[in-house]
Amino acid sequence: MALLGCPATSLYPFACCGLVFLVLLLLLFTRTRCGRPRWGIPGLIMARSERLLFRIGYNLYARTWLGYLLYRKQLQRARRRYPDGHSAVQPRVFNGVKVLPIPVLLDNYSYLIIDTQSKLAVAVDPSDPRAVQACIEKEGVSLVAILCTHKHWDHSGGNRELRRHNRGCRVYGNPQDGIAHLTHPLCHRDMVSVGRLQFQALATPGHTRGHMIYVLDGEPYKGPSCLFSGDVLFLSGCGRIFEGSPATMLNSLDLIMGLGDDTLLWPGHEYAEENLSFAGLVEPENMAREKKMQWVQQQRLEYRSTCPSTIGEEKTYNPFLRTHCLALQEALGPLPGPGGDTGPSRARLLEELRRRKDQHKGK
Repeated sequence: MALLGCPATSLYPFACCGLVFLVLLLLLFTRTRCGRPRWGIPGLIMARSERLLFRIGYNLYARTWLGYLLYRKQLQRARRRYPDGHSAVQPRVFNGVKVLPIPVLLDNYSYLIIDTQSKLAVAVDPSDPRAVQACIEKEGVSLVAILCTHKHWDHSGGNRELRRHNRGCRVYGNPQDGIAHLTHPLCHRDMVSVGRLQFQALATPGHTRGHMIYVLDGEPYKGPSCLFSGDVLFLSGCGRIFEGSPATMLNSLDLIMGLGDDTLLWPGHEYAEENLSFAGLVEPENMAREKKMQWVQQQRLEYRSTCPSTIGEEKTYNPFLRTHCLALQEALGPLPGPGGDTGPSRARLLEELRRRKDQHKGK
């Protein structure tokens, strides 16, 4: 079959793009119509329809080449808007180990971790291969491994090009996530060693099914351990729950809570100011949050990065790590638990926090 002289196969991309446009249009319509809560059967139908449309759009982004095309468009726009990166960063050096944040896209961070003695390097989530390769060449190091936290293109989109520029470079990640150009699959608590750099991979599902974080052990270089958290944990925030349940995400956050308080948190995005703003709505009396917010606002006023924080800090002001705290439970008010009883579980509290955050302006 042909239309206007075009073979049917050539129409497939246009049909897919049309479907994406229709889904986005319907999402916009339902969000506009559902700006206020709807109750009863009509509200339930509308809410379920919106969730279904979102799920279709999400799967098109995460599982098809359409998501890659969108990522490439975002990459080009970000390069024009921020030719030198969206934030000024400050590398950290610990006894021969260097952690270099690389601001990419509109608000992402990639990382280059260097063993300065062997001149070997590891990249985390290299979404802009041009920016990461420029850092590799400037530092005069050899990239031998890429640690990918999850499949989303704004974290994995640069894997192919970096492997082409760095022959023999290995791409590590969770095979459950379908990461692009994965060469070395990892399981929970597997180790990756490069020179003196020793990373432990920890499975942290919730944002995606196969999300992983990477903990750089500080003992070999007598410095603090470093957590590269991808999209599971941010400064004063956590990732959206795309492929899991609140209970699954809670387990992942509890795993992170078990890391040492002095562990440095290197997140996948610059969301600090918006996250702290939301935290102020649910815990307005939290003085640790207020103090951190003042520092973050000054940093962002000068377009400076807010990375890293520490796990110990996050426990004092990140509401998603405080579901066990009575102050937060009281701030959220009574929530119905299973069967309508009061006294909800921590997973229910996390679900409510995430729901409110999703409705809050920002990430």
